[in-house]
Amino acid sequence: MNASGLTAIPFNVPHISENELDYLAEAVLQRFTRGDGPFTQRATRLLAEITDARQVLLTTSCTHALEMSALLLDLRPGDEVIMPSFTFMSTANAYALRGAVPVFADCRPDTLNLDERQLEAAITDRTRAIVVVHYAGVGCAMKEIGELAERHGLAVIEDNAHGLGGFYQDRPLGSFGRMAAQSFHETKNIQCGEAGALLLNDADLGERAEIVREKGTDRSRFFRGQVDKYRWVDIGSSYLPSDVLAAQLTAQLESFDKIQFRRHYAWDRYHEELADWAAENGVAQPTIPDECTHPAHLYYLLLPDLANRQAFIAHLAERGVQAAFHYQPLHDSPAGLRYGRTAPGGCRVTEEVADRLVRLPLFADLDDAHLSRVIDAVRAYEVR
Repeated sequence: MNASGLTAIPFNVPHISENELDYLAEAVLQRFTRGDGPFTQRATRLLAEITDARQVLLTTSCTHALEMSALLLDLRPGDEVIMPSFTFMSTANAYALRGAVPVFADCRPDTLNLDERQLEAAITDRTRAIVVVHYAGVGCAMKEIGELAERHGLAVIEDNAHGLGGFYQDRPLGSFGRMAAQSFHETKNIQCGEAGALLLNDADLGERAEIVREKGTDRSRFFRGQVDKYRWVDIGSSYLPSDVLAAQLTAQLESFDKIQFRRHYAWDRYHEELADWAAENGVAQPTIPDECTHPAHLYYLLLPDLANRQAFIAHLAERGVQAAFHYQPLHDSPAGLRYGRTAPGGCRVTEEVADRLVRLPLFADLDDAHLSRVIDAVRAYEVR
């Protein structure tokens, strides 16, 4: 409880899906707990159905899926990878670890996604790839970005940590790039604590991706009976999650529609019932372009300035509601300044929205009573 005696409403509560505990017990009792077991195969099939990916490889995190993408691109020191400054540091880390230079571009003021209008000026003869991040699961301008990348011979990678279940022009997010990375961290719609997946939309990458994921060995081919022993054949690392985690993930994916229905219900109530308050107080709500279908991953508000953002978070906390700000710009962070560079035009919008953004509680088990409490608490705030 907080000082007012109210039970606190947390920012996130991981959903426990039907069959989850049974599957966890089954995974342990079948005594196959390492990676690539029966539940890994089940989860992989379900993910392929949701995303339309040619091939799905479960990983230990979205971060590791992004690292695999950097290895599969054969990046070399000095190569450049364009990405938004408004993203999690894993997006940049994955490529900086290979010696590549993250080139930080600004975000759009409406969707907070990578601003496709800034990309052409950011491309040099060292540019190898463009990494898009579908913020809040709202698709980037993939038509324009895809056409630009094709003109310049660049790979497109989707950081789809927010976007499972989202669509752009009726295609699933994660199906546009040469590769895409998914997250199943406990804060995501579908979660198993810590895990991820690499989606492959280029058939030529499949065999090498398996090798990179298996410590640089052809172990997967050995288990399929394609070779009589497995050997070290390339660089790689250990990116396989335990089949116990895959068991939990399988149960979550089987409950995908139910989880999404509950999250959309909460998102829609926020959007509709806070509209008048937002308009009266100069607060911006999320923008969803007509060509996009979002997955209700998060609900954010953009307060007029930093002082109001901080006061708003404190106001909600006093009423037992835990809210959170989000990404801090990478382009002017200590590591960003050391390992990357800023695209021409700067990142003014990124700096502004990072100071103004607040995320409200949103999870599948957020019931009507608590949802109403959050909405009432928000409405009680007056912008200063």
